[in-house]
Amino acid sequence: MTTKSNSPAANAYLRFLQLARGVQQLPDAPLLDANEKALLEEVALRWFENRTMTVREAIGLTQLGSPATLHKRITRLRHKDLLMTFSQPEDKRAKYLIPTEKTIDMFGDFGKKMNTVVAAA
Repeated sequence: MTTKSNSPAANAYLRFLQLARGVQQLPDAPLLDANEKALLEEVALRWFENRTMTVREAIGLTQLGSPATLHKRITRLRHKDLLMTFSQPEDKRAKYLIPTEKTIDMFGDFGKKMNTVVAAA
């Protein structure tokens, strides 16, 4: 029986899963369910790409839940100080979601953990 795959793509993905597991096991990571984590990552990635997400766009992410469920998740993430909202001065109707410093610090810890796991391999 072979212990490693001969597929570079499979090996890359399995390595990614190892890294993800290591990140999830960080001792000070806030308790997030899988859907909260996925929503937070969507918002943060859009912010990182300079394409800030509106609340309306976030509650339209149907692959993550119904609009009502997503609205509750946004509220929980705001209460956990992981997301904040702001409005543009020229259009107060649209509310935008951005990660907080706490979120950026958490992702920084995740990056450090990933580097540690990669260096150990």
